[in-house]
Amino acid sequence: MLGLPPVVAPPAEIDDGPIPEAVGADAVGSVLMDVLDVRLRHSRAVDPAFARELADRLAALVERGGKRLRTAFTHCGWRAAGGSGDATAVLRTGAALELLQACALVHDDLMDGSLQRRGAPAMHVQLARRHWAAGMHGSAESFGTSAAVLVGDLALAWADDLLTETALGTPHGRRLHEEWRAMRTEMVAGQYRDLHAQAARSSGVDEALAIATLKSALYTVARPLALGASLAGADDHVLGTLRAAGRCAGLAFQLHDDLLGAFGDPALTGKPADDDLRSRKLTYLLALAVQLAEAADDHQAAAALAPDSDPRSEYAVRHVRAALRRTGARDLVEKKIEELTAMSRDHFGRAGAHPAVRQEFDALVRSATGARPRRVQEKA
Repeated sequence: MLGLPPVVAPPAEIDDGPIPEAVGADAVGSVLMDVLDVRLRHSRAVDPAFARELADRLAALVERGGKRLRTAFTHCGWRAAGGSGDATAVLRTGAALELLQACALVHDDLMDGSLQRRGAPAMHVQLARRHWAAGMHGSAESFGTSAAVLVGDLALAWADDLLTETALGTPHGRRLHEEWRAMRTEMVAGQYRDLHAQAARSSGVDEALAIATLKSALYTVARPLALGASLAGADDHVLGTLRAAGRCAGLAFQLHDDLLGAFGDPALTGKPADDDLRSRKLTYLLALAVQLAEAADDHQAAAALAPDSDPRSEYAVRHVRAALRRTGARDLVEKKIEELTAMSRDHFGRAGAHPAVRQEFDALVRSATGARPRRVQEKA
């Protein structure tokens, strides 16, 4: 799954300085504010109630965004492929990714029944409460569900509009759009595989890795790197190596996110630490623990992790966490994260990027995966 072709041609020379501080969360946040301002004004012209109840809530969710890692990886890919100078197209592509992420979060929370997102009630919860507070007729839950679907659709429409506008304004727009189109389909495929695995009560390690790759690894790192490189006119060799680096780093990111979903502090993550456990979401962490429990004839752990178990009570959740630790799954996942992180750095190094860009990639991967730092070697 992780083996990809080497790169034989380095990109063009770039400036020697570190990646500009301005090209990050603050910079894409500024672009997003401008984009949202235009979209909200248009929404109010279309219909005030729609703008107030849906568009404004979507804008608020986007504005509560975190580190903007996808934008940072997009910029890193652009620089790795020789991009320099005006980064407007990179930032607009990053802003489109942030809007697409909003779509994914709204729909994901809805499908998972999550109650909280980014330190606030999830979108379907907000809208259900709006229904209840206004004394409206019918089911508040059904209203919240339906309206949240529309919010996610709106985020996707805004994301596509922005990416299309950006692609039309760059000489490399066709390649940019090809990467974007592939990413959207991969996201939906991964989300369906996740939904299917929960319904089928799957526990397979290979299936868990396939879901993590489709749903998160490609979308979080591999495609953003390729989107940025596309804006710089990268050839197939460079794109292939950056995708390989991103696939490894993105999978490490998802495995780290799985650990946070099981053991994280809600005050830091902005969402409950037990949603994945209560819903028995198929993660690599869970699948590995099931495999280890069966191999060790650990019947107590196997019972806690079994597909037909009911981990909704706090007592049951504690037993699942204990099983994840006792089987050694947690430690092995942490080791896997380190291995994938090292592989991603090695792939990225073959792209021929300047040491300053390699340092930036290393820092981004560490931030995304919680991996320990490693000194980036200078090119010979």
